[in-house]
Amino acid sequence: MNRLKISITCALLTVTASSAAAATKDDVGRRLRESSTVLSEIMAASDKSIPLDLMEKAHCIVIVPGLKKGAFVFGGKYGKGFISCRRKGHDGWSAPGAVRVEGGSVGFQIGGSESDVILLVLNARGAERLLQSKFTVGAEGEVAAGPVGRDSTAQTDAKMTAEILSWSRSRGIFAGISLQGATLREDKDDNQSLYGKPMKNSEIVEQWQAPTPDAQALLELLKKYSPRELP
Repeated sequence: MNRLKISITCALLTVTASSAAAATKDDVGRRLRESSTVLSEIMAASDKSIPLDLMEKAHCIVIVPGLKKGAFVFGGKYGKGFISCRRKGHDGWSAPGAVRVEGGSVGFQIGGSESDVILLVLNARGAERLLQSKFTVGAEGEVAAGPVGRDSTAQTDAKMTAEILSWSRSRGIFAGISLQGATLREDKDDNQSLYGKPMKNSEIVEQWQAPTPDAQALLELLKKYSPRELP
């Protein structure tokens, strides 16, 4: 009888664990689709989008849909998203690696407790830093609030010393954002859900990991707005 109870308990635990893993994979896939929607909606607004000349300069992009402000720690934030980078000699962008944003003080310029955040990494040095297991925004590289509008080239000249430019959208408004002191780290659990094995973000980018079906729409958008390959 005791053996039967133990067997039933083990079976239930196995089912529960499998369900949790499936739910995690579903959550990651949903977040990938949300990231694609965020980029599509922002770039479709020609007068309020990320300047195309900056998209062309970017080595990597980070998209965090629904970054939450002050939900867990006073003055803090928490969000999950993805990073995709170009690789030398390849047309297009890498499969996405999972990231999470935590801590620090957020200078939301446009209000709201939840915002979609986009970061553009403008040079190889910034990309290398961002692909580390943990990156502190504003501590290891200069970060500036990005200008808005496709014809804002004149506004971007002052931003060219920054390695990373950042934007946020909340309540339908898109503007620059300060993420000073926030940490951005790779999310190995979400990478495991995506690719079936533990992977670092640097491995996903450098090994040219095959993207999942949920990532295709995002990668097609990135290629549409910035198709060049790195020299």
